[in-house]
Amino acid sequence: MAFDTSYLYFRAFFGVPSTFRALDGRPVNAVRGTLDFIARLANQYAPDSLVCAWDDDWRPDWRVDLLPSYKAHRVVQLADGEAELVDDDLSRQVPLIRDCLESLGIPVVGVAQHEADDVLASLARQHAGTSLVVTGDRDLFQLVDDHTSVVYVARGVASHELVTPEWMAAKYALAPERYVDFAVLRGDPSDGLPGVKGIGEKSATTLVAAYPSLEAMVAAAVDPGSGMSPSVRSKLLADVDYLARAREVVTCVDTLPMPDLTRSPVDDQRWDALAENLALGGAATRIRALIA
Repeated sequence: MAFDTSYLYFRAFFGVPSTFRALDGRPVNAVRGTLDFIARLANQYAPDSLVCAWDDDWRPDWRVDLLPSYKAHRVVQLADGEAELVDDDLSRQVPLIRDCLESLGIPVVGVAQHEADDVLASLARQHAGTSLVVTGDRDLFQLVDDHTSVVYVARGVASHELVTPEWMAAKYALAPERYVDFAVLRGDPSDGLPGVKGIGEKSATTLVAAYPSLEAMVAAAVDPGSGMSPSVRSKLLADVDYLARAREVVTCVDTLPMPDLTRSPVDDQRWDALAENLALGGAATRIRALIA
């Protein structure tokens, strides 16, 4: 089971009361919530192993070069560059979350110039067995196949959905491998992905069903005799440049080298100190019970 760690800690920060505090008064709601999310899902699915994917670069330059609007609404300008717009109370907890995971021996994997999505894709594609990817990010639906399912927690961990090829067919009437084309057409404001102006979810579904690729759609748009409606042709032609670049932005890189994911022994001294100083209480008990 592989976790989109940043999604979990953002959700925990905004969903768990900030009244949870460490002994020194620091908020630890994101720490407690993240550990509880992992414990709850691992208890439910009983995976053979756990790994936490990390955003070593939440907005890689190579994606921004292709699409400058990519996550641009989340950027804050600093004197020495830019950073993700994150509440200070959360940013201070992120290193603590990593400390907790590492002290428990749970592998934490990040790759320079890549997002956690790319790590999750590489883990899923390179893992010989069945994979469960935990996220609230729909872009990762592209990973779904007979061996990989997405535990989709956008509506909450307790009310999550298990995304399989059958779920995709029922929800979107498309195969998972076509989700990238669908997302490019429809757009996603949360990622700064504009989509093709005038093409919504219904039109995107129709186009994906009718054409085998974005390139085939553009070819039909260029050809007045293709049978594509004039309205759709004009919309696609107006965004040809976007269509040429956006697919690479949305597609998760699944060829990154992955380290040895053998779980390390629990560092009991380090973990016990963290659990005590951060006043993790029941959250500490629940996740520690998972680790033999």
